[in-house]
Amino acid sequence: MGVTVLKIITGTAKGKLLKTLEGEATRPTSERIKEAVFSSIQFDIESRRVLDLFAGSGQMGLEALSRGALSCMFIDSSREAMEIVKANVLSTGFAKQSKYLVSDAKNYIRKASGREVYDLVFIDPPYSLECSAEIMRKLITGGMLADGAIVVSESGTEVINPSEFPEFEVTKSRQYGKKTAINIFLYHKDSE
Repeated sequence: MGVTVLKIITGTAKGKLLKTLEGEATRPTSERIKEAVFSSIQFDIESRRVLDLFAGSGQMGLEALSRGALSCMFIDSSREAMEIVKANVLSTGFAKQSKYLVSDAKNYIRKASGREVYDLVFIDPPYSLECSAEIMRKLITGGMLADGAIVVSESGTEVINPSEFPEFEVTKSRQYGKKTAINIFLYHKDSE
């Protein structure tokens, strides 16, 4: 079974190739969507603590590290995916800034609540789970978002209703084709 090859767009690891699992188990974010996301947040990445939920290949967290993020915690429930993440971390040279955990995203948030705080979070679950809004709520109630944190959600048919989240300001909301919606939120702690 071959692997699809992705690459880091810019930063210290620009051009480095990334591997991903073949098949339907993981669905890597397309290069076009990744470029759109990072062009939207490019000036807000440096020195951020990143959480890459449903990491897959780890490409979103690695792109953030390449652009100056301080650290990244990679979470994925698949051991096979995490082996790919670890290989990509090593090939891009970000081992010191990276941590990994094979875990369901909700379990990780439950255990890390009150202990871990992040400034940039990528939420990209399998589209069929439709759990992005639930994950966002858990991050808030768990105290895991720093004031001014950016949350990037990639979803399929799930609709995230901004009125349910007064703590978040929508900075970007865009549909890509028929299958992918990208929402970028800015978290305001004092709105809770």
